[in-house]
Amino acid sequence: MTAVETVPREELEKLQLARLRETVGHALKTPFYSRRLGRIGISRPEDIESLEDLKKIPYTSKDDLRSAFPYGMLSMPLDDVVRLHASSGTTGTPTVIYHNQHDLDAWTALSARSILCTGARRRDVFQNMMTYGLFTGGLGLHYGAEAAGLLVIPASSGNTKRQFKLMRDFGTTVVHATPSYMLHLASRMEAEGIRLEDLALKKALVGAEPHSEDIRRKIEELFSIDVYNSYGLSEMNGPGVAFECVFKQGMHVWEDNYIMEIIDRENLEQVEDGEYGELVLTTLCRQATPLLRYRTRDITAVYPDQCPCGRTHRRIQRFTGRTDDMLIINGVNVFPSQIEEVIMAMPEIGTNYQIVVQKMGALDKLIVKTEVGKNIFTDDTRDLKALSSRIAENLKVSISINPTVELHEPGFLPVAEGKAVRVLDQRPRM
Repeated sequence: MTAVETVPREELEKLQLARLRETVGHALKTPFYSRRLGRIGISRPEDIESLEDLKKIPYTSKDDLRSAFPYGMLSMPLDDVVRLHASSGTTGTPTVIYHNQHDLDAWTALSARSILCTGARRRDVFQNMMTYGLFTGGLGLHYGAEAAGLLVIPASSGNTKRQFKLMRDFGTTVVHATPSYMLHLASRMEAEGIRLEDLALKKALVGAEPHSEDIRRKIEELFSIDVYNSYGLSEMNGPGVAFECVFKQGMHVWEDNYIMEIIDRENLEQVEDGEYGELVLTTLCRQATPLLRYRTRDITAVYPDQCPCGRTHRRIQRFTGRTDDMLIINGVNVFPSQIEEVIMAMPEIGTNYQIVVQKMGALDKLIVKTEVGKNIFTDDTRDLKALSSRIAENLKVSISINPTVELHEPGFLPVAEGKAVRVLDQRPRM
């Protein structure tokens, strides 16, 4: 554990203020922030006199990043930039984040800290099953694991047969993957002739998808390992923004690198610790693309107490969803995570599910498709009908909507190699 992880809060806030001033200095060199900050009377770093002054600065949104495409958020000449990451941009203008070498070194150090706080050590073999490329998930923890001294296998995503071979041949002890891919691996073990005793696996670091505590427990039970939740987003570098420690009681936001705010989604005012709201982050150690008060759209809450591990960096709770993931079904607000929490708590359910929303006349129809365990899927339709009715009733109690539940045999639903596509909203766009 590094000294900065246990630094007293007063000293941590002094460090944040110094780094915030540096960040504002870099932001003033960008076309976007030079205009925005100038309008509120901030023209030099010294205009930030306290951390409270951050609240004078307007929020930054994904739309701002898109409007500034391609170079409006860049604070330095391209000659000084060594890498960029971007969203896919398949439905519009992508969001782009640039890094100079300082930024990559800081990100690597943060990723290494994150991996080590889960108890991983130099003797571990780290198999990275996240996609490499413009998506930050693969490269982000790759360099962090190397810096932490782990042996890294850059397997990338997909090709399950090869993943198992690599795990068995090299004695993989730690994997990095999406929770949905971990569940897929578990469902393929028997078909690939893999037994738990063939593997040396001890830990899984999962992220890139919102997932419930029941999903974590299911993965832990299927593999007899510890599973650690992580959080990151490309606008804040990628993985390594927040990570669980060995106590698994919330994710530590590394506050020497980020200023964290939780705001009410309606009035945009900051809420008290323990209250749910939207997470807002400000970068403190990135020079090429500084972001001030970025609205992540992710919904969480801050734990009001300190973690038993002794770290002073505050922890956030498991995300309940995203403001832009929320479904409005016949006037009722529903988060996909609410549905996952219900179905994954049922032992009969398998490792894959999908939520479909359709329009039936003037009303919306919610269809929940889920695979069931191979021992449950039998020829006795009465058993399946009873299970379907029980799932529907449990969901109705949780989300106040009566869904249609479809049960399928294992392997029926599609499996994504990257982030799982859990929701298909097939309603006509207005």
